[in-house]
Amino acid sequence: MAMTTGGLATRADAHTRGVVEVPSSVVASDGQSYHITNHLTKAATGERGRHDQRREYLLAWAGDESNNAPNPTTATEPDFLAIIDVTKGSRHYGKVVNTVTMDTVFGNEPHHLQYQWHKGDKVFAGGLLSDITYVFDIKHLPVVRISGVVPGAATPCGSVPDAYQVLSDGTAYGTYLGGPDVAGPCTYSDGQTRVGNGFGGSPGEIVRISPKGELLAEIPAASTVDEGDVCNNIPALPLSSCANPHGVAVREDLNRMVTGDFLEARNFLGGPPPAEILIRNTVRIFDISNRARPKLVSVSKLPPGPRQVPDVALTEPFGPMETAMPHKAKNRGAFTTNLSGVLYYAPDITVTNPQWRVVYDDLNAFQRLFPEQTPTSIADGASWSQVSPDDRYLYRLIPGGGVGSPGDTDTGMLLTLDIRKLLDAGRGVKCRIDTVEEIGAGGAERDCPSLVSAVPIEDLTPGGAHWAAMDNFQIGPGGFYKEAEQTRRIAVSNYFLAATGRGGNHELCLFNVSLGGQLSPDEGFRDEHRHTPCVNFNRATWPHGATGNARPHGILFAVADADIR
Repeated sequence: MAMTTGGLATRADAHTRGVVEVPSSVVASDGQSYHITNHLTKAATGERGRHDQRREYLLAWAGDESNNAPNPTTATEPDFLAIIDVTKGSRHYGKVVNTVTMDTVFGNEPHHLQYQWHKGDKVFAGGLLSDITYVFDIKHLPVVRISGVVPGAATPCGSVPDAYQVLSDGTAYGTYLGGPDVAGPCTYSDGQTRVGNGFGGSPGEIVRISPKGELLAEIPAASTVDEGDVCNNIPALPLSSCANPHGVAVREDLNRMVTGDFLEARNFLGGPPPAEILIRNTVRIFDISNRARPKLVSVSKLPPGPRQVPDVALTEPFGPMETAMPHKAKNRGAFTTNLSGVLYYAPDITVTNPQWRVVYDDLNAFQRLFPEQTPTSIADGASWSQVSPDDRYLYRLIPGGGVGSPGDTDTGMLLTLDIRKLLDAGRGVKCRIDTVEEIGAGGAERDCPSLVSAVPIEDLTPGGAHWAAMDNFQIGPGGFYKEAEQTRRIAVSNYFLAATGRGGNHELCLFNVSLGGQLSPDEGFRDEHRHTPCVNFNRATWPHGATGNARPHGILFAVADADIR
C-alpha cells in the first residue's frame, strides 16, 4: 500500500476562520485514493499552554448527523476525528483543537477505536456501515496523518467492523461483526471455508491488520459444526452459527484472545424486531500462539442466571457485547459484560472448557443510586467494561435502566467494582450469583466483586452512554507523560447507533477517578460554546465548517510520541 501525504495547504475560507489545513492521503488495495484533512485551530498551532506544558488529547471518532448511509451521493457532510485538549491546567481544556475530516467516503457510521493507546501505536478506526477500517498516524498530535485503509473489498468474508486490539508488534486484531459481503461460501486466508448469509449477517470474522493498513489475514470466527440451540440465522445457514464477534480482549503472554458474540446486526437496523432470537449467548476463545493464524479453541454458551424472565432473550446469558481481561501474569481469567445487565467471569481462559459464571448484577448498583423507584437491570444495555492496569478495579458502563424500569429513574451510570478478591481466588473462585436474593445483594460469597462507586449519567434521549475510555497517562520527570497503573479519568461518549432508534444526546463527559476508585464528574470539562459540563457534539460549527450536529462514538486518550517517555 503506497502512502502519500500532502503538504501544508490553507484555503481562503479556512484562513478566515483562523484554521490551518493539513491534508493527507493514501492509496488503498482497491486502487482508490482516500483523503483526510486536518483543520487545526489557533489553540492547536499556538503555544503549548501554561508552564510550557505538554498536551494530552482525547480523540473522538464522530459521524455527521446528516449521514445515514455509506453513500457519498446521499451523505452531505464528512465524518471526522475530533481532537480535544484534555491537558490538566490548560486554558484550552475541553476545546476541540482539530477536526480531521474523512474526505472520500461519507456516512461511515464511525464506531470504535482500540481500547487503549500506547506510545508508537497507530489508531484503528472502524466505519460500521461503510465496511472500512481507517489507520491513523498520531505521532505528531494534534496533527493526524492517514497510514492506510482497509476497504470492504479487502475483507470479503466479513463486514461491519467493530472493535480492535493493538498488539505489541503494532498490528491489530479486529472483530468484524457481520457475515461475508456476498452470501455463500467464503474462503479465509488459511484456506478454511465457511458459508455465510451475506453482509451484516453471519458468520463474522477476525481480521489482522498491519500498522500500514494492510490486510494481513481473515480468520474464521465460526466453528466447523452446527452451533444449534438459539444460534438462529436469517436467512438460515447450512450450519447455524452464533459467530458475531463484537468486543475483543487479548493477552499476549497467555496466547489467548477472547471475543463476545453480540447479534446478527442487519436485522436490528430499523424496522420491527425479528421474531427469532438473533441475539447471542456465546463467547469464543482463540489460541494466538501463531499471531498470523489464530485458532478457535472453544465456544462457550453462557449459563443461565437466577432471574425468571418470560422473554428468553432478556435473560442473563444474552448479549455478551464486550470482553475484558486483567493484565498481571498471575491472573488468567476473563470477563464478559452482557447487555442483559450482568457480569460473567471465567477464572482461567487457558483451559479446554472455561467455566463462566455470573459474578455481578447491575441491580446492586441501581439500588445504591435509586433506593426508591429502583430501575431494573433486565436488558439494561450494559456495554463498555475494562480492567484497570493495576488489576484492582473493573469499570463498567450502563446506558440506562432495564426493561420495566420507572421512566423518571431510567438513568445510566458509570461504576467501579473492586475485583481483587475475585482475581486472588485464582481457579478456586466461589462467587456465583445463583439465587434471586443475590441479584440485588451483590453476591453471597466473600470473593464476589464489590461496588466501590457509582455515578449517574443523565440522558433525556433514547440511547444513553455506550462507550468509554480510561486515561492512564500521568506527568513524570521533565514534564513528560508516562503510562501509569492507576486510572485517573474516564471519558464517556453518549451515543450508540441512530439506526436502532438509540441515538443518545451526543455529549462527551469526563469523570475523575480517585486512587480508591471513587468516581466524580469533572465539572471543569466544559463545552466551549455552551459553557456547560461535558463537550456537546450538537453544535452549529466545527473547525472544518458549519456542518452542524455530530455523533461521537469511539474515544481514546493519547499524546504525541515526543511527549511521552
